[in-house]
Amino acid sequence: MLKKFTLSDIIMLLSALLSLVFSEVLWFKGEKEAGIFIGLWVPSILGFAILLKLINKQK
Repeated sequence: MLKKFTLSDIIMLLSALLSLVFSEVLWFKGEKEAGIFIGLWVPSILGFAILLKLINKQK
């Protein structure tokens, strides 16, 4: 399964994971609004990754 991942897939997944971890760190440090703001990036990054995957599949 990991052989199907391209470099862009790994970068997108890693950036989504890092933004999730960073938002949780901010949340537990007491900066709840910043944590929520950064946490909203995760579905956007994953949605963009899906869009790129669909565009590359059509070519």
